[in-house]
Amino acid sequence: MYTSGATVEECARTLYQNGARSVDVFTLARVVDLSERMTTPLSLGVLISGGGTNLQAIIDAIEHEDLPAQIRVVVSNRSDAYGLVRAQRHGLSTAVLSHTGFAAREEFDQQLSTLLRDHKVELVILAGFMRLLSARFIQAFPQRILNIHPALLPAFPGLHAQRQALERGVRISGATVHLVDEEMDHGPIIMQAAVPVYPDDTEDSLSARILVQEHRIYPAAIKLFAEDRVVVQDNRVLIRAEHHRPQTAFRSPAV
Repeated sequence: MYTSGATVEECARTLYQNGARSVDVFTLARVVDLSERMTTPLSLGVLISGGGTNLQAIIDAIEHEDLPAQIRVVVSNRSDAYGLVRAQRHGLSTAVLSHTGFAAREEFDQQLSTLLRDHKVELVILAGFMRLLSARFIQAFPQRILNIHPALLPAFPGLHAQRQALERGVRISGATVHLVDEEMDHGPIIMQAAVPVYPDDTEDSLSARILVQEHRIYPAAIKLFAEDRVVVQDNRVLIRAEHHRPQTAFRSPAV
């Protein structure tokens, strides 16, 4: 039986003492490494520009012990972002870094990168951060930046995704959590959730329906990182120990 803090050798010895005939030390080393990761909360840096409802969903998941992570700092490029108030109410460290004070985007991103590293951030979470990140910033946190988008990517990237969905007359839309690369709303997809689109939907009503799912899947996607279950292979995300439900389907309209 594995106990936190035990070495691979100690675990192997315990298994032999309990009747094991052979031990795959490579698999055991993986288990020990994963168990150690799960006892140490994943350090997050959350970037916001506005109200911070996805930030609140992440905070709630951590406080309810559904997400083994800790928010080391919340950074906004706007001093009036309500998400800063949310963070401060929960005793979280906050910082304002206004992009207007920098001559070039790369200079802003360099300062932002330094700020996150000073707080020992392991995973960067974009939660309504209305700034395009430079290649230099993305390369500073390779495959360690997450974004959420209110559409089923690769459909409807960019601004006003809900409006785009309505204009195209789709019957199903949703939300996507993905890794950030150097193209906008483009990186490998980690998790998606679908919602129906109704004929009488407005941009506001569809946005509200999608937002409910955003609040569910963003903490869930971060949890996959905290559990070390995310593998990127050939620009695709594979999830270790993923459950398959082949009969699951979603249909709209449900007639």
